[in-house]
Amino acid sequence: MDASKNKKLKDVEISFPIVYGTISFWLGKKASEYNSHKWTVYVRSANNEDLSVIVKRVVFQLHPSFQNPTRVVEQPPFELSESGWGEFEIAITLYFHSDVCEKRLDLFHQLKLYPEEEAGPQSTKKPVVVETYDEIVFPEPTEAFFQRVQNHPAANVPRLPPGITLPPPGSMEIVPYEKKRGDTKDHPLSQWFSNFSEADELLKLAAARQQVQAHIAKLRRQLTMIEGMPQQSKVFSGPGQQFGHI
Repeated sequence: MDASKNKKLKDVEISFPIVYGTISFWLGKKASEYNSHKWTVYVRSANNEDLSVIVKRVVFQLHPSFQNPTRVVEQPPFELSESGWGEFEIAITLYFHSDVCEKRLDLFHQLKLYPEEEAGPQSTKKPVVVETYDEIVFPEPTEAFFQRVQNHPAANVPRLPPGITLPPPGSMEIVPYEKKRGDTKDHPLSQWFSNFSEADELLKLAAARQQVQAHIAKLRRQLTMIEGMPQQSKVFSGPGQQFGHI
């Protein structure tokens, strides 16, 4: 690749809204003590577009009681289906293409098989759906990455700051984003997918960030007060032990 394509774009961020979660169905009359539900865990684009433009592979880490609990999915859709009877935490690791990001992204999702009491009894027709919205942000993308995804429907690509221009892409780098196998718009489970409003989710993320910043500011104030106290012997007593320092 041309070295100029590895040039990073300062003050530019590309983001991809994603959703990860599980959908589980009760087997009803076919259910047994150790095989009561069938379920699917997945990572998808928030607008159900193909994510393979950035994701190279996804690794799902299941409970060790499953045969081959480390499952690797190297092509979209990034999902796997299993059956069982117990709920557990699933580790989901995303690996990206080399021009996107060298670091991996670790996510964690709690598999839920049984509905809440207010949702009524189990049904073979209505699954239990638990999904989480998030955004993957890539700061200072390379020129090659920017050009590759700037027209992709799953990407949030900003306008370039004044003074930054990109060379025209080579003929081999122009990617027609037609419908691909990785799209989940016609996924057999798509009727159960949650519809996330990006505006609403951004407000939630912003509110969460504000709460974190406020908590950090509070801790800093407390730390400042402690540092301003006269230095003296402080003794902490516990059951059968004491710790002291000057």
